[in-house]
Parts: sequence; structure tokens; C-alpha cells
Amino acid sequence: MKNKPEELAADSSVYKTLLESTRAIPWKIDWKTMKFAYIGPQIEALLGWTPESWQSVEDWASRMHPDDQGWVVDFCVAQSKSGIDHEADYRALHKDGHYVWIRDVVHVSRDENGEVEALIGFMFDISERKKTEEKVVALQKKLEEYSFQDGLTGVANRRMFDSFLDEAWHSALRNHQPLSVLLLDIDNFKQYNDLHGHLQGDECLKRIANVLMGAATRSKDFVARFGGEEFVIVLPETNPAAALKVAERCHQHLLREQIAHGGNSASQLVTLSIGVGTITPARNDSLTDFLGLVDQRLYEAKHQGRNRIVAA
Repeated sequence: MKNKPEELAADSSVYKTLLESTRAIPWKIDWKTMKFAYIGPQIEALLGWTPESWQSVEDWASRMHPDDQGWVVDFCVAQSKSGIDHEADYRALHKDGHYVWIRDVVHVSRDENGEVEALIGFMFDISERKKTEEKVVALQKKLEEYSFQDGLTGVANRRMFDSFLDEAWHSALRNHQPLSVLLLDIDNFKQYNDLHGHLQGDECLKRIANVLMGAATRSKDFVARFGGEEFVIVLPETNPAAALKVAERCHQHLLREQIAHGGNSASQLVTLSIGVGTITPARNDSLTDFLGLVDQRLYEAKHQGRNRIVAA
């Protein structure tokens, strides 16, 4: 029979073999000296650093991404001092220079007097999990973009327009700056669909959207599908003269497209009627009234024979 010390040694050997055969990397830090008492040999396969190179918490902290280092070290030290078991996710530096996502799960060990004696934990490679999380976040962002995007033309939809215009209006109000809006309607679009078919009509809408995007060139300019064959362009910080130039560019760019339209009373090509409005809003002004004014100018452009711009 084995005596007691031999049994303990055998048990210890078994436990060590079990720990070192898992993908989790065990480690232990002596609290008083802040030195590593042990770290599993799996660390070298994961991060490239030999177990012998992990001497103290300084090695742990210095092999951490700079953006993670401050908060992770402060958090872990504070939790450890309070005797609270904890965990932290961070990017650990691989010896060849790239970073690996790590989760450290930490148990705070105390002596018989209740004083912190050691930190015992496991490191887990969570790189794949982080990649999955990043994909989910990217997908959520894409879905959010889609919820604000017109599915046919790719420009913003009415929902996004309402949100953007409200923000642009309040910004113009705060900063006492002009705000311009163009309402654009494809002339005789019902006749276009009747003559060319709805599939061709969809292609026409896509081409019009591209024309408008090309005419409103600043990063702050905003193009949306207002509904049906109507589009809208919002031009923050834009005076009447500059807004009129954008409207004229819309006509010029569309003319270059030469989209045939045999059912258009204004031309043998697809054309646009455009209403233009500019306001530097004051407290007693109404966004609804302003949009109504622009819409009235679009109506006037239609009434005057289409393929024209009506501004102030």
C-alpha cells in the first residue's frame, strides 16, 4: 500500500495531468509577491510565450492590448482586494505580434485569517466567440440600415427622412442656419409604367435615385424616396441660390441619362418636376408648414407644364 504522502503526490500528479490536458489554461498567482506560482504549458501554444516567461503580474499586464490594459488591471486588482471572484475579457498579445481574445476566470483564495492568499484561475481562448459576436453586431447594424433604406432604390426611406429632417430642422434652429428642401416628382410616371411595364418602371426609379445622389454631392446632403415616384433632397446649411443649383443639376444629370418616355406630355424623355424651399427657422416656424410650402411649389411646377423648377 502507498503511504499518505505517496497518495497525495499521486493525486496531485493526476490533477496536474488533467488540468494540462484541457484547453483551459490554469494559473496561480501568489498575492503577496504578485509572482506566478504556476501557469499551464498550454499557454505557449495559445500565445507563443513559454511558461517560464510568465514571472509576475507585470508580464500579464504588459502582454495586453493597450486599450484593454488600464481597465482590466484596475478591475481585477479591485475585485481581488475585495476578495470577489471575477472574470474579464481582453486581448492578449501573441509573441508574434497579433492579439488573441482571452477570458480570465479568477477565484480569490483566502488563508485561515480571511486574508487574500492567492489568485487561482483559468484562461480561455474566446477568439471564435468574439468573431461570432462581431458578426452578430455587424448583422444587427446591417439590419438597422435596411430598416432605414428603401428596398428598391437603395436611398433612405420615408422613415429615415422623417428622422433626418427633424434633426436637421432643430440644428438649423439652434445655429441660425438655412435649411433647404427639394421635393421631386417623376412626370407622368403612371403612363411610364403603363407603356414600359412595372419592371422597367422599377429600373427607372433606381436610375433616378442614382441621378439625385450624383447631384447632391456633399456628405451632409440627404436623398430619400418620399413615396411612389416622389423623392426628396434635404440640404442642411444651404441658401436659396445653392439649393437652386442642386435642382438644376438634377435636371442636367437626368437629361444625360436619356431615359425614353413616350407617354410624357412634357418630353419624350423621363423628366422631373421640382419644388424648392429654403428657410432659416425661428421659434414660431413650423416644419409641417415649411414642407407644405415646398409641396405647393412642386404642385405649381406640375401645373405649369412639368419638367421645371419652382423656387421662391
